[in-house]
Amino acid sequence: MRVLLTGAAGFIGSAVADACRRAGHDVVGIDAYIPQAHRGEPRPGADVTGCDIRDGGEIALLVEDVDVVCHQAAMVGAGVSPADLPRYASHNDLGTATLLAAMAAAGVNRLVLASSMVVYGDGRYACPVHGERPAQPRELAELSSGVFDVRCPDCGTPMAWQLVAENAPLQPRSSYAASKVAQEHYAAAWARQLPGSVVALRYHNVYGPGMPADTPYSGVAAIFRSALERGEPPRVFEDGAQMRDFVHVDDVAAANVRAIAAVASGPADSFAPYNVSSGSPISIADVARLVGAGVPGPPVEPVVTGEFRVGDVRHIVASPDKARSELGFDAAVLPADGLRRFALDPLRG
Repeated sequence: MRVLLTGAAGFIGSAVADACRRAGHDVVGIDAYIPQAHRGEPRPGADVTGCDIRDGGEIALLVEDVDVVCHQAAMVGAGVSPADLPRYASHNDLGTATLLAAMAAAGVNRLVLASSMVVYGDGRYACPVHGERPAQPRELAELSSGVFDVRCPDCGTPMAWQLVAENAPLQPRSSYAASKVAQEHYAAAWARQLPGSVVALRYHNVYGPGMPADTPYSGVAAIFRSALERGEPPRVFEDGAQMRDFVHVDDVAAANVRAIAAVASGPADSFAPYNVSSGSPISIADVARLVGAGVPGPPVEPVVTGEFRVGDVRHIVASPDKARSELGFDAAVLPADGLRRFALDPLRG
């Protein structure tokens, strides 16, 4: 199939491009080359055309004669300040809306959308007394005093994290998260109106070779690694017990290939979200330890600082069951292996 791939020069996009070509697809790669994501990198080459998807005229020409669009392009990052809202809305939401309109005009009705775990907000929790309860935003006074657990709204007991499935409520807690929810809503409405077929892949914490180093797009694993390269121990916020799921970029690329096959053969008027995760939850402190264990020499123990960022999520861990049963996707690289290797992987920037 002929696949239009947005964000094709990025960390995830370039891995998706390689995987698609190995699967026999003809890839048309485009990228806006946002400076925050491509610091110090060359301008587009033969494999990637420079294009901002907010330019309706340009994207209308590029979307012609493709079978599927795989939409990876986005402005990413924490997005914790209201001042960030216009940038996220412009790149992620206006850009996606412009792309969807061009696809409809060209008669292209198959879309794979890169979404994110951030759409779930604070994740899913259960109180030992009252059972499953919604998480409330953590109070500044408690965070300042070193109380980091999410507490039951009924009795105040610390709650345990639960796996988050795709039918969980969408509760964005940042500008970036709000823009990803909006992307999903635009895509779902588009699928109904056209009609079309959409698979939305909700990535969890992606890492691997080619990850940006020391940019706003750097993930926490890359930040830990940069500290080690400076001869410093990784610094871990809160108490280090925050639970996440770390998924290797090669597995993310494989999930996209599966998703392209699913939308190509799936019914019109459909929107299906899937968690893309390793299925192996891990604490942030253990992420730092594993990256440190991959560096030559004695293991480096992280420094647990007790510092925090208002708006950070305590725990967010995915259920991989739906992706496994419906897409046939299972992660091949588990964090215990991949994060050690990541210590010596080549990075960008």
